[in-house]
Amino acid sequence: MPEVPLFTPFQLRDVTFRNRIVMSPMCQYSAVDGMANEWHLIHLGSRAVGGAGLIIQEATAVEARGRISPYDLGIWDDRHIEPLAKITRFIEDHGAVPGIQLAHAGRKASTARPWEDRRTLLPGEGGWPVIAPSPIPFKPDDPAPLAMTKKEMDEVIEAFRKGAERALAAGFRVIELHAAHGYLLHEFLSPLSNQRDDEYGGSLENRMRFPLEVAKAVRDAWPEKYPLFVRVSATDWVEGGWDVDQTVVFASKLKEIGVDLIDCSSGGNSLEQKIPAVPGYQVPFAERIRQECGIATGAVGLITEPEQANQLIVNEKADLVFLGRELLRNPYWPLHAALQLGAEKELWPPQYWRAKP
Repeated sequence: MPEVPLFTPFQLRDVTFRNRIVMSPMCQYSAVDGMANEWHLIHLGSRAVGGAGLIIQEATAVEARGRISPYDLGIWDDRHIEPLAKITRFIEDHGAVPGIQLAHAGRKASTARPWEDRRTLLPGEGGWPVIAPSPIPFKPDDPAPLAMTKKEMDEVIEAFRKGAERALAAGFRVIELHAAHGYLLHEFLSPLSNQRDDEYGGSLENRMRFPLEVAKAVRDAWPEKYPLFVRVSATDWVEGGWDVDQTVVFASKLKEIGVDLIDCSSGGNSLEQKIPAVPGYQVPFAERIRQECGIATGAVGLITEPEQANQLIVNEKADLVFLGRELLRNPYWPLHAALQLGAEKELWPPQYWRAKP
């Protein structure tokens, strides 16, 4: 049987993924006080059973005020470790690698869940004051966030470092830092949201400083044998905002720190964004960063068809393919893709063999 590139193993450091298919982190807004529960076990575990190589848990807050909503997963307390460990054990038992996205929502924190209109929650409604590089709200009518002091920045760096330690204790083998979609690390990168006049604002070097400090702290705390990813928004899709040229510089700096892969998304930091959402619209970002920075990349965004995903690997546009909504629609997409592409069928769990074509 000829080799199908999408279903070839891929190694970063001492971790080998059984194929190039990654489940993107997607918030479920289903936790209470940050605690994982049966929903998260079934949601993540079914995609491991479904054949993905790497399962990345949704944005998991490193401190309580860093949650997008009151229902986000958290990793700011040791109590969060064991419920997460139950999930990672199941994922590994079914052949996939468990990953976690460590996150801080910054000025986009304290909101209602999407199906509850995602409005900003005020303190009297269960919300809380939010922090950001500068006192610029994401939505014009929102209260201004609190501009972070150096002390608060150091506290957040420490929260990311402790989050990495807890992630290790919980059994995760990959960490992804969330520096995209208008959340805190992206807010520092973009001149649309970062208008500081100290060493953390202004020039590209200054705007990168805090995200790089976070990445270094996590890399230092994370075992050398395990990979570290960073999800970026390669562009704000807004004139005068963060763009792909700056992303290339940032990715090169991340590589120097010891980051192993750039997960290339885009947008999320401005209501003025104009996104040309067509199949594979973000793939050029992954291809350019891979070529110019010499670092592994992941492609994400409107990738739905097996041959489309396979060609990204064949043509060396990315090293991994991240699937989001398509895996929500079909947890067993990798099993069906393997059949369609003529790849090996051993992904099928023996409990399901009776259904295997």
